[in-house]
Amino acid sequence: MRSNYLFTSESVSEGHPDKVSDQISDAIVDLFLSKDPEARVACETLTTTQKVILAGEIRCKGVYQNGAWADGALDEIEKTVRGVVKDIGYEQEGFHWEKLDFQNNLHGQSSEIAQGVDASGNKDEGAGDQGIMFGYACDDTPDFMPATLDYSHKILQRMADDRHSGKAPFLEPDSKSQVTLRYQDGKPVAATAIVVSTQHAPGYDSGDKEAELHSYVKGVVADILPAGLLSDDTEFHINPTGAFVIGGPDGDAGLTGRKIIVDTYGGASPHGGGAFSGKDPTKVDRSAAYITRYLAKNIVAAGLATRCTIQLAYAIGVSKPLSLYVDTHGTGSVNDAKLEQAVMGLSELGGLTPRGIRECLGLNKPIYRKAAAYGHFGRKAQGDTFPWEKTDLVDAIKSAVN
Repeated sequence: MRSNYLFTSESVSEGHPDKVSDQISDAIVDLFLSKDPEARVACETLTTTQKVILAGEIRCKGVYQNGAWADGALDEIEKTVRGVVKDIGYEQEGFHWEKLDFQNNLHGQSSEIAQGVDASGNKDEGAGDQGIMFGYACDDTPDFMPATLDYSHKILQRMADDRHSGKAPFLEPDSKSQVTLRYQDGKPVAATAIVVSTQHAPGYDSGDKEAELHSYVKGVVADILPAGLLSDDTEFHINPTGAFVIGGPDGDAGLTGRKIIVDTYGGASPHGGGAFSGKDPTKVDRSAAYITRYLAKNIVAAGLATRCTIQLAYAIGVSKPLSLYVDTHGTGSVNDAKLEQAVMGLSELGGLTPRGIRECLGLNKPIYRKAAAYGHFGRKAQGDTFPWEKTDLVDAIKSAVN
């Protein structure tokens, strides 16, 4: 494992077109789960100039059954979509929550998928799809996340908070960030480059207004990064292309699931390839990625390693995972194979079946929209929200390896 290197991660704001799509898709998941905890949802969203289009497959008691929508369901879906866009703050000529054209192309889930996923007779609930999922944790930050991604997220979240509060009225919703850190002996010691591109009000690309925007961004970065990482040698690139007035879905079309590295670990860990947003928790793309993060975080929080990657694999319709892989990258105080045995033996996890994961983490609840911007991981567990960020498995894991 290299100990001295440069590493970079990026984030995008809630107003980035792909993130608008992710939040809409997860708001639809939350809507259906609030009606039926056993709802099946696979919702994709396309956003472009003054248009939002939904597509996908659903099954939900009281909303869509036997090929028909319940009274008022379509209106509630449209209201939910427009509400997400309004909350983000889009009231622009090219994308406005009230004026945009909305199309709903959701339809019933395939019966052939349902027969593989649903429990029946002696058959347990199967995985909603095949695939490989990864979880990761490291001791870079108190939230056990790669520092480059953690700071990238927090820069944009602070800017969004300031925009919503009116503290930075010149900001518009669409923005991106990128943080490059120098690591020595495996620890971040200096920020070598910071990139922030933010949509802004007209006129903030030249003169005093441009200077005001640059000063504001540098102040946010200084607040977010720990003291000592920034120096005169840190290279800043703020709106390096110039004017950024046209943005969001008007500037570039957005699609659900195109920011999976932003959603996870900023490139510090492998990724199985499946997106999270728009999927109910029977889809292991989502639920298994959450349980592997939960396990990796608890292993690092237990002091058993400083870095940990975990992989799970599933076959569609099959409940038992095909494989479990633990890699502590040479930082573990316990053999990786022993950790694998310990994890599989934890009764709390229900054998890591899709049902066991959902019950362990309480995933059949409308908790997903909050995760759809600024990362699914490295957040504080808040009641039912972000349960995969809890460290309540530390003692059980320690006991299991002793």
